[in-house]
Amino acid sequence: MLQRLGLPFAIESPGVPEDEVRGEPPPERALRLAQEKAAAVAARHPEAVVIGSDQVAAANTTILQKPGNAANCAEQLKLLSGSSAEFYTGCSLQCRATSLSLQHVDTTAIVMRALSDAEIERYVAREQPFDCAGGFKAEGLGITLFERIESEDPTALIGMPLLWLSGALRSAGYLAP
Repeated sequence: MLQRLGLPFAIESPGVPEDEVRGEPPPERALRLAQEKAAAVAARHPEAVVIGSDQVAAANTTILQKPGNAANCAEQLKLLSGSSAEFYTGCSLQCRATSLSLQHVDTTAIVMRALSDAEIERYVAREQPFDCAGGFKAEGLGITLFERIESEDPTALIGMPLLWLSGALRSAGYLAP
């Protein structure tokens, strides 16, 4: 996704555990994890401008984890079938050398159409979205599963709010575009 901004970058694993904090609301969790990820990498590269991002999905009071396998993926899709969910995408831009610290949480609401077991089975077999909260990839075949997606930034649902991020990078002195 960062390639779309036309700026040079490197990817580095932050090594931050994504532990839940009991009673923490999903948007706060997304922001906390984004900040922790950015801070971990910024500590290793204090001169760099570091971006951390995390997404938390919630259907009513249920947090949707990355399914990890086909069975869990199908269960998440059955849970979402004919209902709605919110996806909170936290993003943090940090640079220790300049004391830069900008944060944002984007909320995307989805309404999934009613899905048959056969549709879920076909979708899971074709796309295998086991590393995606909610069990779908909106940027791929998963788009066929929805009635509606409501968002101020369509890139947030696929993992990073590029509208906000490009503005934050401009405020940090980067030319985008």
